[in-house]
Amino acid sequence: MSVTKEVSKIKQTPQSDKIKQKPIVMYEDVHKSFGDVEVLKGINLQIKPGEKLALIGPSGSGKTTIIRMLMTLEEPTEGNIIVGDNNLWKVKKDGEFKRANEKHLRKVRGEIGMVFQHFNLFPHMTILQNCMTGPVQVKKESKASARERSIQMLEKVGLGDKLDNYPNQLSGGQKQRVAMARALVMRPRIMLFDEVTSALDPELVGEVLEVIRDIAQDGEMAMVLVTHEMDFAQEIADRIVFLEDGVIAEEGTPTEVLEQSTNERLQSFLHRFRSSNGN
Repeated sequence: MSVTKEVSKIKQTPQSDKIKQKPIVMYEDVHKSFGDVEVLKGINLQIKPGEKLALIGPSGSGKTTIIRMLMTLEEPTEGNIIVGDNNLWKVKKDGEFKRANEKHLRKVRGEIGMVFQHFNLFPHMTILQNCMTGPVQVKKESKASARERSIQMLEKVGLGDKLDNYPNQLSGGQKQRVAMARALVMRPRIMLFDEVTSALDPELVGEVLEVIRDIAQDGEMAMVLVTHEMDFAQEIADRIVFLEDGVIAEEGTPTEVLEQSTNERLQSFLHRFRSSNGN
């Protein structure tokens, strides 16, 4: 199938329609420091329901930190992150905003799923058990319901014949597909992908990207992809954000960012990327 056909197949909701929708996530002047090093320097970013957003940029630019804060794995130093109608990291108490407790964080992030670079599977559990754990432990679903949905998701990612296998019996690509099924079984409204192909052998990258294409068919689920796969970002994303040195240096449609932008920092990054990939 050609890239043009893939794009038309994936992007079923026009970008103009998505722009009209209320954001599902908003970053408001978000800063993040690790010790004396400021990694994010005032990020303002909105994500709409169903939008497919790609974050690109050099290593250390702050891409992964942005999504780790949304998953409550890192706390902002300053600023607000709004998910739906809730401030993720703050609650108002006695007329003042104070740091949210763990119960609030769990509630707000309940509709967010994340797939990591290195799978993070439980090695002592079968892949079916890996997928069932979240619905049973976090969402208090019955084991029967969690099992049924987990099997559906594993079949969706092409692993319906591996239910009783353990992670050490799978290839890297298969492990990453299990990680996707495990996130999907939680029914997220927002799915975060953190360089999910970077730890894979080159011959396994394609199978994982194909699963992401399939997941993207769900027009209701927003997706944020931190990626160095430029061709894939151009194919799947509604919008691309280029970060450098902790700021958003450029954003727009894939065509605007990857083909039409005259931003010198972006052009330098794309040149380095293409040179390193032999293009």
